[in-house]
Amino acid sequence: MVVDMGYWTKVSKRIFVLVLTLIGIYLAFKLAVFYLPFLIAFIISLLIEPLIKFVNKRTSFTRRTSAILVLIIVSIILVLILTWGIASLIQEATNLLQGLNTYIEMAYNQVQNIISNVDFNRLKIPQEVTTVFQDSIWDFIGTVSDWVKNFLTSLMNSLTQLPKIAIYVGISIVAIYFLCTDRFYMLDQLEHHLPKEWVKRIGKHMRELISSLGQYLKAEVTLIIISFVVSIIGLYIYKFIGFNIKYPLLVALGIAFVDALPILGSGTVMIPWAVVSAINGDIKLAVAIIFLWIIMSVIRQLAEPRIVSKHIGIHPIFTLIAMYTGFKTIGVLGMFIGPIVLIILKNIFATLIDKGVGKAIFDR
Repeated sequence: MVVDMGYWTKVSKRIFVLVLTLIGIYLAFKLAVFYLPFLIAFIISLLIEPLIKFVNKRTSFTRRTSAILVLIIVSIILVLILTWGIASLIQEATNLLQGLNTYIEMAYNQVQNIISNVDFNRLKIPQEVTTVFQDSIWDFIGTVSDWVKNFLTSLMNSLTQLPKIAIYVGISIVAIYFLCTDRFYMLDQLEHHLPKEWVKRIGKHMRELISSLGQYLKAEVTLIIISFVVSIIGLYIYKFIGFNIKYPLLVALGIAFVDALPILGSGTVMIPWAVVSAINGDIKLAVAIIFLWIIMSVIRQLAEPRIVSKHIGIHPIFTLIAMYTGFKTIGVLGMFIGPIVLIILKNIFATLIDKGVGKAIFDR
């Protein structure tokens, strides 16, 4: 049997490129976390770029002056929002931590009351199954309570490190300034130091990737902000008129986070919340939550066609797999990062996917 070394060399090269790309994406995310202030600065600079162009065109200011003016306004707004947000989060997280044991006890009692009202003998369910069911519920409540405690403790530790936060904010603002004022200079320097062939190839792939991923992220961020703003306004209104809502900012952030996850939505949080409120006898709060959820859903449905220019072309089952893989790999944050990685892989290996991965690698 004659081994075609040329064929297997090509296959090995294709597999090597595939593995190298995956390693590169992994390292890119690691570096993104390490250089988080600069990543935030880059994202904000992209978001305010249209505003800088608008000021530059409508006034006699130079680009540098326009960028400085816009940056001052954006920085003041960000600092005010951060100050309010940190103070509110510290207060709400502290109160929730102090009252968490009470809420856990209430949850245990509520579940116990529901179980005691069910006639398992009439349903002919064996005692062993009933015991396993009850133990599973207790374990679930305990796991959720431990997760909430750990999350709130980590959040408090992060928020109370004010000098560290101030350094991050300061570095981000300075980085935004340079990215906005010297954007073209940086691009020229990048082209100057890289080989021309690299610039052509990288530029082509980066434009396509930024176009698809940028549209997706811009649409998602916009929709998340809409959900967050609507939910926090609604929850604070409910709180001011006397409804039993103790942690509006934490709840609004939770709704926004869940709304950021593909497939899931704000109803994943709000519908169970309304059901629990109704079971506890607070019918008014349950109705109010459902009403707020309907408003959020209507606004999202009206805004989404205008914001989302096109679908990402990935079937929901693959998005779900990406969410699960991200969750198993790096935790809750991975549920958001997983679909992003999937979009990146889809764009990088678009030709490979169109041909068929197996065919593209192993065909002669």
